[in-house]
Amino acid sequence: MHELSLCESIVETLEQQALAQHYRLVKTVWLEIGALSGVEAEALRFCFDAVTRGTLAEQAKLVILEVPGQAWCTQCSIHVPMQQRFDACPRCGGFQLRVNDGEQLRIKELEVE
Repeated sequence: MHELSLCESIVETLEQQALAQHYRLVKTVWLEIGALSGVEAEALRFCFDAVTRGTLAEQAKLVILEVPGQAWCTQCSIHVPMQQRFDACPRCGGFQLRVNDGEQLRIKELEVE
């Protein structure tokens, strides 16, 4: 389960930023998770609760913002939605797609004290 190591990295980032920006407590974490990122939101939520125990984010609320997948179809010359990798273009059925959104996992915002 790679969500565990992702949560460990998130907590490490929170701790580094707490030193740099002088906060002592994280109250809310907003995470953007792309539909094409390969991250399972519920597994991440479970791991977040486990990994934050005993840290400055122990009581933090995790808000997950899901970002839909999107790609550029080189045949249609338009942006099209993507539900998962290797889907065909919903307009022309072709597979010449370049993903341009929905792969991210990032901390979008924090509420801290």
